[in-house]
Amino acid sequence: MTNLAKRPPLGQKADKPLRSKKMLDKIRELPCAVCQAHGEQQLSPTTAHHPIHDRYGVYKRGDDWCVPLCDGHHQSLFDDSKQAIHKDKRAWREKYGPDWSYAPYAPSSVQDTDM
Repeated sequence: MTNLAKRPPLGQKADKPLRSKKMLDKIRELPCAVCQAHGEQQLSPTTAHHPIHDRYGVYKRGDDWCVPLCDGHHQSLFDDSKQAIHKDKRAWREKYGPDWSYAPYAPSSVQDTDM
């Protein structure tokens, strides 16, 4: 029988997204994915960003989806020289594309199997 609803059997909870402090720490050591892709100079420390574009649920994606972003591209708390995703999601997407498209950048760069 095929599971057409793509849900676990009644009484069982769906798997929770991956949470890993070690993975987040490794991602914070990487350069900003957007600065690297667009040839911009990184002026602030890297933070771990959980993708928000095309996320139609209320749950945050797992840490394995995190993208390394400098503060300028993430929240613009200390570096306001760039377009920050949390300041204007639509403008950020028009300029750089969907944030989840940078997610493959992080896992391929994080070489730790103990996560």
